Amino acid sequence: MKKIMLLSATAALLLSSCVSQKKYAELEAQHRETRDQLNTATVKLNSCLDEKDRLGQQINTLNNQNAALLNNVGDLATLSKKEAENLERSLESIKEKDMKIQRMQDAITKKDSVTLALVTSLKGVLGNMADEDIEINVEKGVVYVSISDKLLFESGRWNLTNRAKEVLGKVATVVKNRPNIEFMVEGHTDDQAIKTAVIEDNWDLSVKRATSVVRTLQNDFGVPPERMTAAGRSYYIPVASNANAEGRAKNRRTRIVILPKIDQFYDLIEQGMESAK
Repeated sequence: MKKIMLLSATAALLLSSCVSQKKYAELEAQHRETRDQLNTATVKLNSCLDEKDRLGQQINTLNNQNAALLNNVGDLATLSKKEAENLERSLESIKEKDMKIQRMQDAITKKDSVTLALVTSLKGVLGNMADEDIEINVEKGVVYVSISDKLLFESGRWNLTNRAKEVLGKVATVVKNRPNIEFMVEGHTDDQAIKTAVIEDNWDLSVKRATSVVRTLQNDFGVPPERMTAAGRSYYIPVASNANAEGRAKNRRTRIVILPKIDQFYDLIEQGMESAK
């Protein structure tokens, strides 16, 4: 009986031992599987972390590039704005210059109209004179009235003849009616030397003749003296050759140079500017 009980106890112990070993083996297998899964997850996690870092760096790079691009776009927008402003200022400047040019052209047109009216008036009052005795022409907007010596003076003299006063009276009628002009009287001689008790040389004679004309216009015909200038040119500005009598006769002349007042001209420009406002 004791043997049977001993055998039963031994069998139970062995059976219990066998169950524990099996369970342990199962647990150990599960542990290994879990550990492998953990290792695998750790590897994947590390890979994900590395990928995250790489993507983060790419994002930072892209953000920096975008910021730089935005700055460049801002600079371009600013540059375009400045260019637009510069263009607008340039257009305004061109427009202003065009307006000034137009006003000056208008003023020149008005001055030319005044000049034309003056020439017409002079030709009207002097039209009955011979062409070789009186010439009226316009050069660069200036009116020139050239009067032959034989109409004004005797040879070598500076005293005006009665015929001269008739001619000068007609000229005075025209210039007195136009207070916006000034004029210069020029005396011209030929190159034949002259010297007398009262005349030093050709310079002296040309000046005396010019002052004689100016004085007559002032005293006899009431032309304001402040509008006149007397000048002697001697024989240094000939219009013909002094080699023959015909040429010398042309060079002996008195020339009236009619000058529009500069301030009157600028007044026309200013008037144009005022009317354009």
